[in-house]
Amino acid sequence: MVRNVAKAGAKVGEKLGAKLGAKLGVKGARRPEVRLPPLEPFGGGELEPDGDYDGLRFSDVDFVGQDGGGARFMDCALVGCAVDETRLRGARVLDSVLSGIRGVGTDLGSSTFRDVEVVDARLGGVQWHGAVLERVVVRGGKIDYLNLREARLRDVVFEGCVLVEPDFGGARLERVEFVDCVVKGADLSGATLVDVDLRRAAEVGFARGVDRLAGAVISPAQLMDLAGVFAAEMGVRVVGVEV
Repeated sequence: MVRNVAKAGAKVGEKLGAKLGAKLGVKGARRPEVRLPPLEPFGGGELEPDGDYDGLRFSDVDFVGQDGGGARFMDCALVGCAVDETRLRGARVLDSVLSGIRGVGTDLGSSTFRDVEVVDARLGGVQWHGAVLERVVVRGGKIDYLNLREARLRDVVFEGCVLVEPDFGGARLERVEFVDCVVKGADLSGATLVDVDLRRAAEVGFARGVDRLAGAVISPAQLMDLAGVFAAEMGVRVVGVEV
């Protein structure tokens, strides 16, 4: 019941955002519609490189230090799992939900996430560089030092989460929305932005790459907040006049 209400609310928010964006010529992100089938509990054991996991529920499983590089997760739910130093380079996560996962130093480099919900994650130093994210929602939780360098994000929504110093260097972001989330010290160096909507973010701050914001849309209030950053980028000094 609660999940149905939440999904209905998300749908309403998506429609309102799409209507608002359409008026300004901004294409809204397409959200995933994950409908998991009845799931079998994971039978235990360690992850296997190139393993195939289909229709499984992983509840409070400890994956610390394990290697599941190249594995495929299809129609799966990972709930409350520990992923410290877990190696999932090149993994494919499809039509799945990751809820309450936690860990530091998780390696998701060159992975593919398609039609995935990441809910209330507590992660630090996640290596998501070179990954492909399509129709992904990251909702709630906090991710510190997220590495998305050279990644490709299409139809991705960051909603109600906290991102501390995320690195989008050299990444391509297309139809990406930041909704009710806090973004601190983002690095956009060399990034390409197309239809990136920052207007509904609760807080946005940039450490580098503010010159790459072409292709993004911000609110008038955000423009005022970022005025100093824009001036510094242009080499303009803002000095008050002494009377």
